[in-house]
Amino acid sequence: MLEPGATVLLPSLIVLILAIVSRRPIESLVVGSLVGLGMLHGTGLVSGFADTSLRVMMDETVAWVILVCGFMGSLIAVLIRTGATRAFTDTMTRFVKSRTSALYLTWFLGLTMFVDDYLNSLAVGSAMRNLTDKYRVSREMLSYVVDSTAAPVSVIIPLSTWAVFFGGLLVANGVAAEGEGIRTYISAIPYMLYAWAAVLLVPFTIGGFVPAIGAMKKAERRAAETGQTVPPGAEHIEQANQSVSPKEGVTPHVSVFALAMLSLIAFTLYFELDFLKGIYVSLGATCVYVIASRTLDMHDTFDTVIDGFKTMIEPLGVLVAAFILKDVNDALGMTPYVIDAIQPYMTAESLPAIIFVTMALISFATGSNWGVFVIVLPIVVTLANNLQADMTLTIGATLSASTFGSHACFYSDATVLTAQASGCTPFQHAITQIPYALIAAAISIIGYLLLGYL
Repeated sequence: MLEPGATVLLPSLIVLILAIVSRRPIESLVVGSLVGLGMLHGTGLVSGFADTSLRVMMDETVAWVILVCGFMGSLIAVLIRTGATRAFTDTMTRFVKSRTSALYLTWFLGLTMFVDDYLNSLAVGSAMRNLTDKYRVSREMLSYVVDSTAAPVSVIIPLSTWAVFFGGLLVANGVAAEGEGIRTYISAIPYMLYAWAAVLLVPFTIGGFVPAIGAMKKAERRAAETGQTVPPGAEHIEQANQSVSPKEGVTPHVSVFALAMLSLIAFTLYFELDFLKGIYVSLGATCVYVIASRTLDMHDTFDTVIDGFKTMIEPLGVLVAAFILKDVNDALGMTPYVIDAIQPYMTAESLPAIIFVTMALISFATGSNWGVFVIVLPIVVTLANNLQADMTLTIGATLSASTFGSHACFYSDATVLTAQASGCTPFQHAITQIPYALIAAAISIIGYLLLGYL
């Protein structure tokens, strides 16, 4: 690790600047990572990059992400190939009569897919594309609604992978007694202000009480006036999403879609919120059903599984590049440097607000939410104890910051997967969503200041 200094911020700043200029996330992440590796290894840059990329690819979390996203793409592809997704859209059309009701339905479906934010982003986005296209909803608006019910909903409903992960960390860091991690997590849910604000802002935006702002306004005008719901520059994503099409002559059944989604939720809960096991069982059961019912033959079924995995290659490339940047930032010591720099300005009353702002910026810059939380939680716990601050409020603020990073960063996992499923680029999704994320963040800051000082 280098001696901490302001230069540790350079790789993340380069990534953000390049991303804004080029609108290409993978290239921006790679360049930022190479700059950081140059700072760490000097002339050993190539060896450093090889070692870092191998370490990232062998990391259990990265392997989990690749398998989860890839096989979720396979499950969605099977549902498309059997016509189940189209049957779902046709069924929902009976209840949806306007643009507003289509978006409210998207929001409601997002609330029901609470067990994991990946499930939410991929399933809801894929299911609602065609229906929202019918009412000239821009893919950017669809992405915003889907993403705002992904991580934020998974955070505030404790029957989720987020609750299990963070509950375990609370025990590991002495915040909660053994076996009491989830209970402590639940006690902090009322103080996860960003998640609440992000979720509740959506219906106000759909209803027009919060107007379309900036890039979102342009996207909505384009879709309404021209019918071009897919934004320019995202044609390759739409082509990937359309690479699997319903088989001719197959009678679609909405029950296949409903059973696949319900079984995915049920098996994830059954396996103690292990989403990967839930996907394996649900995908396997769905494949067995479509083969046994002769909807698809065996060759067509497994070709579709492979084709569905392929559709996730580009977003997985972005996510792996983001994990490499995170590894570089960890080696540089960026997070401890930032915390040490702001520590003199903290008081017991201001700690929750300062922690939220600081960690939100770090999570946004690195594209990491769970990883940053692992690093920063011991520091936050020590600060809260030393300042005698409200621990539950502080934990809520820290989790809110992680949620902001997942929601707002253009190369976070949730942003990338939501953009892929909805049919736009990660940058197009992030740049149109950021005003609403900032509104929710401002509400959260005010809330933490009021709770801290009252």
